[in-house]
Amino acid sequence: MITAIAIDDEPLALKIISHYCDQIDFITLEKTFTQQSEALKHLKKYPVDLIFLDIQMPNKNGVDFYKMLDNYPMVIFTTAHSQYAVEGFNVNATDYLLKPFSAERFITAVQKARKEFEFRKNQSIQTHLMIRADYKLHRIEFDDILLIEGLDDYVQVHLANKTKIVARLSMKGILEKLPEKNFIRVHRSFIISIKKVKAIVNKNIQIEDFVIPIGDTYKEEILKLF
Repeated sequence: MITAIAIDDEPLALKIISHYCDQIDFITLEKTFTQQSEALKHLKKYPVDLIFLDIQMPNKNGVDFYKMLDNYPMVIFTTAHSQYAVEGFNVNATDYLLKPFSAERFITAVQKARKEFEFRKNQSIQTHLMIRADYKLHRIEFDDILLIEGLDDYVQVHLANKTKIVARLSMKGILEKLPEKNFIRVHRSFIISIKKVKAIVNKNIQIEDFVIPIGDTYKEEILKLF
C-alpha cells in the first residue's frame, strides 16, 4: 500500500484528489494540507511514499518545498500553469497533472507511482538506475557508473564508456537510489562506485583517469572499506 498526503492551497483541489484516491485500492491518502508548514511538520513525524503537491502556492514554490525535504518521496505535481511542467520533471517528479485533470489522467499518474514504488521496494535486486535528463528517461546500469559529481542543483553521472549524463537532482536524492553496498559518498561533491576504485593515495581516490578528493567528514567511513 502506498501512503500519501496532498498539499494545495485550494480546498476544492484537495477534495478532488481525496475523491480520486478513494477509488484507488493501492493508495492511502493519510491527510491533506493547505499550509506547507503543517505538511512539513507531519512529514517529519510520519514519512509517506507519495506527495500530491501544488507547484504555485502563496509562501513557497512547490518545487522548492520538495527540495527542502529530508528524504525524497515520490511526488506528483499538480498545477493550473503548464509552464511549470519542465521544472517539475527536473526534480525527477513521478508525474505532472495539469488542472483540471480527469479521473483517467489521475489514474495514469498513480499507476506510474505504483511502478516506481515497486521499483524502490525491490531496489536491492535492481541492476540499473532510471534518471530523467534532457527530456528523456535514461536507464543507467549500476556497473557502468564510475562516479557521480555534484554541481549545485545538478548531478553529473560519469560512465565507463566516457559519456556523462547531467540531471537536475540532489546528491542526497541520487544516493538514495543507489545500492549502499556498491556506492559511497566520499566528498560533499562526489559519490563513487566502490568496485571501480583503482587506488587510494593520501587523501585522494583514483578511478580510471579521475582523482577524487576524500572529504574530512567521510574519511573514517572510507578507511573502514579499504
